[in-house]
Amino acid sequence: MSIQHDSTNQEFTTTQDGHPAELAYTRPSDDVVDFTHTFVDEALRGRGLADELARAGLDFARKHQLKVKTSCTFMASFVKKHQAEYADILA
Repeated sequence: MSIQHDSTNQEFTTTQDGHPAELAYTRPSDDVVDFTHTFVDEALRGRGLADELARAGLDFARKHQLKVKTSCTFMASFVKKHQAEYADILA
């Protein structure tokens, strides 16, 4: 799966079979990223795309030494399920 990062629009996106999926974020400060919204088109749900977007966003945060906030309920749940992997980057 190919995930694109659009820093101008502050989102990670992918498209499959012409259907979109995205993970949006904000940068409330230079060292913090807040994941605010996850969307997966209904036609793509259940394929793990939201998980892949979450991993891409969290990998970005780790690579750039950012602390993570999760205003998005999906991201909050994802991080909680994978707490051992991501506890070190949570704000």
